[in-house]
Amino acid sequence: MRAIVAHAAKDIRIEETGVPALGPEDIRVRIAFGGICGSDLHYYNHGGFGAVRLREPMILGHEIAGVVEAVGADCRRVKIGDRVAVSPNVPCNRCRYCLEGLQNQCLDVRFYGSAMRFPHVQGAFRESLVCRESQAHPVPGSLTLQEATMAEPLAVALHATRRAGSLMGRRVLVSGCGPIGALTIVAARRAGAAEIVATDIADGVLGFASRLGADRVINVAETPETLTAFGADKGYFDAVFEASGAAPALRTGIEVIRPRGVIMQLGLGGDMTIPINQVTFKEIELRGTFRFHEEFALALEFMGKGLIDVKPLITATKPLDEARDAFELANDRSQSMKVQIAF
Repeated sequence: MRAIVAHAAKDIRIEETGVPALGPEDIRVRIAFGGICGSDLHYYNHGGFGAVRLREPMILGHEIAGVVEAVGADCRRVKIGDRVAVSPNVPCNRCRYCLEGLQNQCLDVRFYGSAMRFPHVQGAFRESLVCRESQAHPVPGSLTLQEATMAEPLAVALHATRRAGSLMGRRVLVSGCGPIGALTIVAARRAGAAEIVATDIADGVLGFASRLGADRVINVAETPETLTAFGADKGYFDAVFEASGAAPALRTGIEVIRPRGVIMQLGLGGDMTIPINQVTFKEIELRGTFRFHEEFALALEFMGKGLIDVKPLITATKPLDEARDAFELANDRSQSMKVQIAF
């Protein structure tokens, strides 16, 4: 089968690779679509991020959906021909955190397309994927496989909004309107947010934020004072979702959040220096949010019931043979939100 393999920055290749043997609890999925994530772009553009670097060729990708084409002898829940979205998160289910129900904090987790471990965990941008039956989630009949491929990034946003606590009637700021920030807008509205302000430095993605339901959008590169004005009287927002990973965005979030507000840090960047006195004086809660677990199934349920519509975020689909063009298009924030590859 063919797969998209990253060798170094700007060096991705479509290569032939073997199909692993099918274990008794495994299934084989013919991949239909794969969505290009921000982490895929980091490997494509820079060969990694932070201290995480490519040290061997690695198949990219972790946002995928397809059709089951074979099942192991002990599989009972999934059958050949089923349409499934595959969770890329493979916890050990044996460590202390897994046993506490915190699989996203697993001590021995394997996540598709990740160079954090060595040997690297190979990804899912391939024509055929062998995975555990437990990773496969049925796709509701009302969804296309392209929509189902959005379950993974939507699960990230749902986990973040769950970690934030009740948003009913709250004023919310979303900083950074890439795919995760955009989906956080949708998730926060579904959770009952009364007012959502979205910020970014690119007008293109702010247009998506408006169409997805943000009450107001602010280009902080052009008019930063518009956002800082929300810092009057100790702040305005009840919750801030920082999805850019930029230190200035987090500092501004601390300035504009009201006392005892909650800041959810989604974006991954380098180490940051923050105004800790403001955090203390205003009794702010700064919370991390990392990946997801049970929210993957919830994402499919919400989409299947029509409670969340992800179709506006899918801006382009390219065939496997044009993978490099797909990655370059995904780099262009002026016109792209989520670019998918058709396998």
